Amino acid sequence: MNALLNTLSVHPLREDLYNELHSRPFQVLPCPARVTHMALLTSNGQGRIQFKHFQDLHTRLGLTPPSEEVSCCEVNFGDLRVRRELHMEFVSYTFVNLAPDTTAPFEQTGISPLPEGWLEHLTGSVVAAFHLELQSVTEGADLDLRIVRPWFEGHRLVGSSPQEGQARVWGSFRLHSDGFGRFMVLNRALSDSQLGRLTQRIMEIETYRLMSLLALPLAKEISPSLSDMDQQLVTITEALAGNKTIDEPAILAKLSKLAARIEAFRAHSTFRFSATRAYHQLVITRLEELKEDELSGHLTIGEFMTRRLTPAVKTCESVSERLEDLSRRVDRASDMMRTRVELAVQNQNQELLSAMNRRSKIQLMMQHTVEGLSVVAISYYLVGLLKFALEAAYDAGFQFEKSLVLGIATPSILLLVFLSVRQIHHHFIRLAERE
Repeated sequence: MNALLNTLSVHPLREDLYNELHSRPFQVLPCPARVTHMALLTSNGQGRIQFKHFQDLHTRLGLTPPSEEVSCCEVNFGDLRVRRELHMEFVSYTFVNLAPDTTAPFEQTGISPLPEGWLEHLTGSVVAAFHLELQSVTEGADLDLRIVRPWFEGHRLVGSSPQEGQARVWGSFRLHSDGFGRFMVLNRALSDSQLGRLTQRIMEIETYRLMSLLALPLAKEISPSLSDMDQQLVTITEALAGNKTIDEPAILAKLSKLAARIEAFRAHSTFRFSATRAYHQLVITRLEELKEDELSGHLTIGEFMTRRLTPAVKTCESVSERLEDLSRRVDRASDMMRTRVELAVQNQNQELLSAMNRRSKIQLMMQHTVEGLSVVAISYYLVGLLKFALEAAYDAGFQFEKSLVLGIATPSILLLVFLSVRQIHHHFIRLAERE
């Protein structure tokens, strides 16, 4: 079979396409365990610095650092397991502390075994940071509450029973005194593989929830400006609809300014709003995979997200749609304004052509008048010349009646001059037509 493939043209990305589905495997987590998950927004430069810092962690803990960065890297440092994942705009770290521990929950966490000072020098902006305590229990839900409630510093709890009641998940979706969020997973009958998948889904739900909310402050910041621009556009369109006498250049300048502001807002927010929709969809998908059962008297994680996260995402979507709608309306108003200006220009051109036509008619009438006068003038000079010729002939001895000959010749001269002038006039008209 390999020999057969060697004879075929294989796509250069074929192996990568196969490996992509296995690039982020679920973790296998024993119970008990303490897990800390962090997600940091990073730029390209910060990502390179982070990888060097990750290599430094290997060196400090006595392992050979990796030479190349990969999308998902999981390393065991004895009782400490570190998983680093690259995402589109953030990098996530999962620290799993597997050391035996008899202290109270959340006193020892996933980051406790890290070398001193390493975490403090991690570059990037922290968006998500929370601890998960994984404990095995065999008692009922009432005992769960007595066990869990003291470790969340009095915050109201959100809880559910995922995976058909084989576990309990508790959380507050708030920051605690150490600056981290907290979740407690009480395992009843899940295997290490099932517990790893459940923990992974909880981490993704919390991370994607926070990432989806990054657009909410931006939406709140943009919304007042959109209301102001919307009112300006209403005023402009009312003026256009009322067929009022308006200053077209000033209106076009206002519309251009509105369009520029809207495009600036879109350039600043389009990616963020699109990312919010994508992250929210991931949250919904992960919630469906939890297969939650309700715990009496408490909101499930799915209900909490529906009541709290969905309205925030809808607000972002509303602002995004409002931006797009305002952009389309400004474009339509600009088109109407340009049409109005074009019609005004056409009317001005029509008036100009009419004025030119009137002037042409006047010039033609003046030309005919000049032609008539020129016929008379030329005839007058020709008659005068003829008179001199007749007198010269009479003085030379020719006998005729000078006045009679001159009187007969005058009409002939007028007719001849008139026909000559007309012939010249038609000659120039034919030349103009050929041009």
